[in-house]
Amino acid sequence: MSIRHAMLALLSEGPKYGLQLREEFESRTGEVWPLNVGQVYTTLQRLERDGLVESDGTGQEGPQKGFRITGAGEQELARWLRTPPDLSSPPRDELVMKVLVALHVPSADVYAVIQTHRRYLVELMQQWTRIKEDDAGGDLNMLLAVDAELFRLDAVVRWLDAAEGRVNRAVADGTITRAGQASPPDQTRAPLPRHRRETGVRG
Repeated sequence: MSIRHAMLALLSEGPKYGLQLREEFESRTGEVWPLNVGQVYTTLQRLERDGLVESDGTGQEGPQKGFRITGAGEQELARWLRTPPDLSSPPRDELVMKVLVALHVPSADVYAVIQTHRRYLVELMQQWTRIKEDDAGGDLNMLLAVDAELFRLDAVVRWLDAAEGRVNRAVADGTITRAGQASPPDQTRAPLPRHRRETGVRG
């Protein structure tokens, strides 16, 4: 996520203070991506250095220092909104790497690797669904953010299903052999989302 452009978007509505920007950022993104004040002020300093925002000129850093977007900042924001993200190269996805590596580790059972991650992803999707049902209400920003995460996780689960099917076919036609000794099941629990409204933490 571009914190830089999110700050420009918020400032396009009018001048704001740093603390106000943090609070509005979290509200507008459905409180899914927490942001600390240090990130806000570091980003604002860089935006000011680049001529995309200007401060109220007091020279005092802190919660009462106001910022406003410049004409150059408006142009940069408009350019960013119209520019598609670079999806031409696949990201280095750690889960994809684990499955690919597991195919060639003699002691690893790729099926166990796939099942472990599938179970975690399903649990994660259930948790996001509960957050949406319990906390979203009519909050459109949160609903859209959580929907995006659910669609992303669902796509990963479907990739794992497809990967398992391909491995099955490769084993059946003798392209690869299944490891004789499966790895012991991993009991480590991966982290689940802790929504800020759920924990009551405002940071």
